Amino acid sequence: AIFAVSSLPHLRSPLRFPNGDKVMHVAEYLVLGLLLVRALRATLRASRPLFAAVIAIGLVVAVGAADEFFQSFVPGRQSDVFDLLADTVGGSIAQLVYVMFVRN
Repeated sequence: AIFAVSSLPHLRSPLRFPNGDKVMHVAEYLVLGLLLVRALRATLRASRPLFAAVIAIGLVVAVGAADEFFQSFVPGRQSDVFDLLADTVGGSIAQLVYVMFVRN
């Protein structure tokens, strides 16, 4: 879904205030981060949530970087390091929430 939305040319954020697009990045990568950590925890059979969370953060950064690279080729879109930072913040918040509230 992230790459499908990224492929839309000349897309503008639905939030019409300064840095509204960054809020959208945080939100979408927060969801991605939660989905990733749950999938990793189940797949790896990791007994410690922190182990899966660290791997999930790495994957969130990799997907965010790939998304920004991909957007650099889409007309009317631009690649922005601050978007990647917002992606990383969203994924990191997800991991913090997951580690704080999940049972070992």
